[in-house]
Amino acid sequence: MVFSGTTFLFLFLPLLLLLYFCGKSIRWRNAVLLIFSLLFYAWGEPVWVFGMIVITLINYALALFIRRTREPLLRKLLLALAVIVSLSLLFWFKYSSFLFNTFAALFGSAARMEAKHLPIGISFYTFQVLTYTVDVYRKKAKPQTNPLRALLYISCFPQLIAGPIVQYSDVAAQLAERQTRPTDFLRGMQRFVLGLAKKILLANLCGKMLSETTLAGSGAPLSFLGAWTSAILFSMQLYFDFSAYSDMAIGLGRVFGFRYKENFDHPYLSGSITEFWRRWHISLGSFFRDYVYIPLGGNRRGAARTILNLAIVWTLTGLWHGASWNFALWGVFYFVLLVLERFVFRDALDRFPRWIRHVLTLLLVVTGWVIFYYTDFAAMGSHLLAMIGISNVNGLNVTALWDANLLTVWKRYTVLPLLMAFLCLPVKDWLSARFQRTKRLAFWGELLGALALSAMFVLSLIFLIGESYNPFIYFRF
Repeated sequence: MVFSGTTFLFLFLPLLLLLYFCGKSIRWRNAVLLIFSLLFYAWGEPVWVFGMIVITLINYALALFIRRTREPLLRKLLLALAVIVSLSLLFWFKYSSFLFNTFAALFGSAARMEAKHLPIGISFYTFQVLTYTVDVYRKKAKPQTNPLRALLYISCFPQLIAGPIVQYSDVAAQLAERQTRPTDFLRGMQRFVLGLAKKILLANLCGKMLSETTLAGSGAPLSFLGAWTSAILFSMQLYFDFSAYSDMAIGLGRVFGFRYKENFDHPYLSGSITEFWRRWHISLGSFFRDYVYIPLGGNRRGAARTILNLAIVWTLTGLWHGASWNFALWGVFYFVLLVLERFVFRDALDRFPRWIRHVLTLLLVVTGWVIFYYTDFAAMGSHLLAMIGISNVNGLNVTALWDANLLTVWKRYTVLPLLMAFLCLPVKDWLSARFQRTKRLAFWGELLGALALSAMFVLSLIFLIGESYNPFIYFRF
């Protein structure tokens, strides 16, 4: 089940809202939300919901033991056991066949292990399980005495499938006591509708345009402009798709009384790679910073140790997205960029105007998304070569500037790609700031905003019912 599906919009969500707000006690609301969250996950993963429940209950029990014991060594052993148990499930489903096949190839063996079906959202809820036990170990939060609340923290459906990754210490108090004021409900639903429109009207359209462009491996040669166009379209599709899910998750969380932290902050406005990763998938960056980078020593033990810590973090970040060498290469790509930016070119970059740094950052980010896109290294290499004007078809040659297929796409969609690029900017924030100058303008701003959201919701439903293309591409990561 996905947020942008008719089953969720017309059956699951209305029924949940009706039952949730029928009762006023936190016990009733938690029970309703837990039941619906498990149903939401079991809708697509009827078997593996039990795996999530077992991992949660094991960590619940170990966290209680950690809190009750005062022996440092025993506390560390219990924490290590919790980490091993939690990561073992993720490792088995996501990485076991990848590592087996890699080692088999290295030793010349023809043996192969088939890739396993990956339970949806396993990368996200595994990390959330870990934050629970680690936060209890660090005494940042008290363990839950009620196992159902611990299970609700892990399984709460708004952020279960694709984040944002919620740290236990941030929502521990909200599990026991929270309320939804009318303004919370209104703002939450507005945020949800905005995310839904971003997904249906922007991400899906970017994906449709991308599917009509020539891509490496399709059999047709890539042109210079065609390679850049498809790379930019994928960059926008990925942003609109994932940030849309985060918008909907944060909005629904607010409807049910939870305050989730922001996960995106207009990353394509960044003037450096460091800034980009402070704006893109913020919850993932926060997780690796708080639970990997800082425990390893962060930047407190000299330049060499800092570089090693960054290498570990970015290798893990790449592989977290998928068991494939292109994701590892993507992580190494950003590791190299961040090291160069921090230790080599930091002073030199500061001398350039902001717009030049912004353009350079975008060029590097778009290049990185090409690495992210292709699991086939030959296709990846062809695309990257085409982006610098080189064709590797029948030897190395200068690639064509454009191709007939690209011209067809440009004619069909005209200014839509430019509109998409414009909507990557904080347009809503600019309009809100302008309308908040006076009370009269604020009134008209609220009215126009409500009308615009209503129109976007209706239009999204029309597109949702009329179009078959409606994936959440980040689910596979």
